[in-house]
Amino acid sequence: MDHAELLALFDRDLRVGARPDGPGARVERTAGVVRQVAAAEGWNGIVWSALDEAGADAVIAGQIGHYTGLGLDFEWKMYGHDRPADLGRRLRAAGFRPGDEETLMIGEIGALALDAELPDGVRVVPVTDPAGVDHVADVHEKAFGADSSWLRHQLLARLSADPDTVVAVVALAGDQPVSAARMELVPGTPFAGLWGGGTVPGWRGQGIYRSLVAHRARAAAARGYRYLQVDASAESRPILQRLGFAALTTTTPYEYTLAGR
Repeated sequence: MDHAELLALFDRDLRVGARPDGPGARVERTAGVVRQVAAAEGWNGIVWSALDEAGADAVIAGQIGHYTGLGLDFEWKMYGHDRPADLGRRLRAAGFRPGDEETLMIGEIGALALDAELPDGVRVVPVTDPAGVDHVADVHEKAFGADSSWLRHQLLARLSADPDTVVAVVALAGDQPVSAARMELVPGTPFAGLWGGGTVPGWRGQGIYRSLVAHRARAAAARGYRYLQVDASAESRPILQRLGFAALTTTTPYEYTLAGR
């Protein structure tokens, strides 16, 4: 499958055909968009849009009205191939703030290089209980310098209500969590998504991130999935390219907050 076909499959299965990403969330399809609505602790935002130049601004205003009417901040997850071509400019003009641009990368599991090795004394363990979730949240805060309360809430809920759709792992050096990641499985599609891979300072550059990719890839293959998809940061992209992932387009989160109005 060439890159254009793979991107079209991604759009069809994971964006147009989006499913709720956790308990209590719902997906709505209206006015040229697919959106998710969840509690404040969950992810709220636009998953897919098909807009034309004449009607784009009105649809954007409609989505702002919808979420603000619910009292929710939300994200417009924009991809590099979305239309109209100036969608990003229109979102900024409407009051959205762009986050860091990332690269959508997809790898066919059977073609990936999965021979990464962990450093001596480091082991990967599955996350199945609140103590493991605390390890994941701790790594997230240290690796990304960001609050992880939403991650703790979301992962606990997912493991409790729908454990067959998520795989979470943590790398431990002794009893110290030094890296963590999760994978979201999308039943009925060939895709599994890699999310949240991060390593704390002092443990980077030792192959732990690659090992967690390999661990999740094997878990996805065992469940019958064909592709892994990642929103890759600038730091992760070269690692993933060496493993065999292909860059297909960019993705940028545009955030709309009630406080920022």
